[in-house]
Amino acid sequence: MSAQTTIAPDIAAEIGRWLAYLGSERRMSPKTLEAYERDVSQFLAFLADHLGGAPGLKSLARLTPADVRAFMASRRASGAGNRTLMRGLAGTRSFARFLERDGKGKVGALAAVRTPKLARSLPKPLAVKDARRMAATDMREGETVWIVARDTAVLGLLYGSGLRIAEALSLKREQAPRPDTGDAITVTGKGNKARMVPVLPQVAKLIADYVALCPLDLPPDGPLFVGARGGPLLPRIIQLAMARLRGALGLPDTATPHALRHSFATHLLARGGDLRSIQELLGHASLSTTQIYTAVDSERLLEVYATAHPRA
Repeated sequence: MSAQTTIAPDIAAEIGRWLAYLGSERRMSPKTLEAYERDVSQFLAFLADHLGGAPGLKSLARLTPADVRAFMASRRASGAGNRTLMRGLAGTRSFARFLERDGKGKVGALAAVRTPKLARSLPKPLAVKDARRMAATDMREGETVWIVARDTAVLGLLYGSGLRIAEALSLKREQAPRPDTGDAITVTGKGNKARMVPVLPQVAKLIADYVALCPLDLPPDGPLFVGARGGPLLPRIIQLAMARLRGALGLPDTATPHALRHSFATHLLARGGDLRSIQELLGHASLSTTQIYTAVDSERLLEVYATAHPRA
């Protein structure tokens, strides 16, 4: 069945308006819009076959939870996992909410079906010695000195202050901490929420060394960390730098920039840091998100027990 026969004209018009709204009002990226459109198209294509014809607005309003579950079963049969199903439901629910807000009917069946659960994997922090080496050791011979200093400063911030990579790269030059004394900086995290985080004196020195070596102009209101040509530094550059260090140090693929943030939280907890304080430092909206690090620490303690206890 072709795309023309799986999407009714009234639905096609609403999809166009919905995507325009997401792009202009919600400022979603083109790739996100493409994924959302694909998710809704897959849902409508299934319904066209399931119901015996392309569903219109009235047909969507008459859907039952059994229809939605049949769609999910069909996707599972084609190899889709829980994460794919979650994303697909998110896209179709977004479209359904748009229709309801616009007075085009309520697709209650989508909200009535439970979202598949994902198995929650534990963060994989680095050992303390490895995190220190990642964040402070130059293992990259032959590279430009100021770029090595830049990458080392960024990695130092990720481990020393628990920043997300996007938070570190969004810092302005005027936000650079004072060298030799350490300082606190304000970062803007998820949901546009600002928080204050400490910066260790040794990390502040790494940043100062980078600023002193950087041959490019760093205006106060411009980015603190810049690329080789002067534009904002891209996360992919830091990811590649981490991959090279990972190879040089013989660490597993799980040793990523984000693993340094996990290491920050896990190592604080292991040294007696309380969850509420760690939650504030990480910028987690919910304490339950931070509590996952208690499971990481418990798992590590059990490993120590299993290998060290005489009767284990």
